[in-house]
Amino acid sequence: MDSAAVEIDGSVMEGGGQILRVSAALSCITGSPIKITKIRAGRSTPGLRPQHLSGLQLVSDLCSGNLQGASIGSTDISMTPGKIQSGNHMADTQTAGSVCLLLQIALPCALYADASSQLCLKGGTNAEMAPQIDYTVKVFKPIVEKFGIHFDCDIRMRGYYPKGGGDVMVTVNPVKELQPITMTERGNITKIHGRAFVAGVLPYKLAKDMSAAAVRTIRKEIKELYINIQALQEKEKAFGNGNGIIIIAESSTGCLFAGSALGKKGVYADKVGIEAAEMLLRNIRHNGCVDEFLQDQLIIFMALAKGTSRIRTGAVTLHTQTAIHIAEKLTQAKFTITKCEDELSSNVTYVIECQGSGISNPNL
Repeated sequence: MDSAAVEIDGSVMEGGGQILRVSAALSCITGSPIKITKIRAGRSTPGLRPQHLSGLQLVSDLCSGNLQGASIGSTDISMTPGKIQSGNHMADTQTAGSVCLLLQIALPCALYADASSQLCLKGGTNAEMAPQIDYTVKVFKPIVEKFGIHFDCDIRMRGYYPKGGGDVMVTVNPVKELQPITMTERGNITKIHGRAFVAGVLPYKLAKDMSAAAVRTIRKEIKELYINIQALQEKEKAFGNGNGIIIIAESSTGCLFAGSALGKKGVYADKVGIEAAEMLLRNIRHNGCVDEFLQDQLIIFMALAKGTSRIRTGAVTLHTQTAIHIAEKLTQAKFTITKCEDELSSNVTYVIECQGSGISNPNL
C-alpha cells in the first residue's frame, strides 16, 4: 500500500502547516495515502507543533486512518485513510493552538461522511497567526456556504494565548457534491461593523480605545458610511485574558472582507485598532471579491466542486499558491490565474479559475 502513497515535500512554497492541512484533508476525501516529508523544515521550530499534531490526529480519527510518525517535532508523517466516519470527533491542542485551523482541516472531510458530524474543537479561539473565530463565523462561513455546505458553530468558551481553553462545537452536514462558486463582481462597500473585546482582567477602556482608533482610521478613507464597532467585555464565556478587534466590510454583491488584530503586552490599544483598520482598508482597495485570508481557504472547496469556480482577488498570496499546488497534486482539479488590469484605476486584480474535480460523496 505504501508504494502507492503520494509523496509531498512539506518544505515547498509556504512550507508550513497549511501543506499539512490541505494534504491530509484531500487524502482523507480521495482515499489516497500520503507521505509528507520535511515538515516545516525552514521554521524556527521545525516539524509538527501541538497545533498540527492535533489536526492530523483529528483527520485520521475522521477517516479511521492509519497515521504514522505523528509526534511533536516529527518532520515525516504518512497516512493511509479509511472510510470517513460521521458522529462525534474531538480535538484538543492543549495549548492556544487555533481551533479555526482545526476546523480548516476537518470541515472538508466531514462533508464526505454518511451523516452529520459533531466536531468538538479545543484550543485558542482568538489566537495569533490564525483566523479569529469571529472571522470563521462572520466571513468564512457565509462565503463557503455558497458551495452548498451547511455547518453550525457554537462558541462555548473563548480562549486566548498562551493558555487556550477555548471550546467550539461545530456541526457539519454532509453533501453529495459541492457546487462551484463565482465571485467576480465586488460592487460597492455598503456596511462596516465589528467588535473590539477585552477578556479577563483587562479593563473595558481598552476595548473602547481600540474601537475608537479603528473608526478614526477608516473615516479618513471612507467618509460616507456609518461604522459600528462594538466595544465588549467578554464575561462568562471566556477563559484567560485577552484583547482584540475584528472589523468586517460587506459589499452590495455579498462579498465580505475583514481586518483584525490582537493585543499584546506593552502594545497600546490604539495601535491594535489602527492595525485592524489598515488591514481592512488594504483588503478593500484592490477591488477583488475576497480578502487575502479567505483566498487560500477557498482553494480546497473549488478543487472539490463539480464545475468551474471563479474568484476575483487582489495579489495572490503564497498560501494560495501552495494550496493550489497541493490540490492539483491530490485531485484532478486544474487552476489558472489571470491578471486583470483595470483601465479606470491603478488596481490590479486576479481571477483564480478552477475546473473542479467534482468529487462526489460515496457514503451518501
